[in-house]
Amino acid sequence: MRSHTRVLAVDPGLTRLGLAVVEGSVGRPLTMQHVDVLTTPADLAIEKRLHRLEAGLEAAVAAHRPDVVAIERVFSQHNVRTAMGTAQASAIAMLVAARHGLPMH
Repeated sequence: MRSHTRVLAVDPGLTRLGLAVVEGSVGRPLTMQHVDVLTTPADLAIEKRLHRLEAGLEAAVAAHRPDVVAIERVFSQHNVRTAMGTAQASAIAMLVAARHGLPMH
């Protein structure tokens, strides 16, 4: 068993979804393990865009085996369309975390 915690951090977005994997333990600095941006083209059907994000997040979970997932929350969006896309991408990240039994923060 690892003595440290590995976190998959997600900055949700439909066009660009940022993800990072960091590791750390109490009293020690965090170390960056991986950084990536998942992208989907705006002209692709929404269901295909969401599927691509799901596949990318599944690959990240399989490759990095996080202990927990941290998903950034949206504070405010003036553009309803952007807010909806961000919420949908966030839901995909939640689904992937739940599928693997990973706690979310």
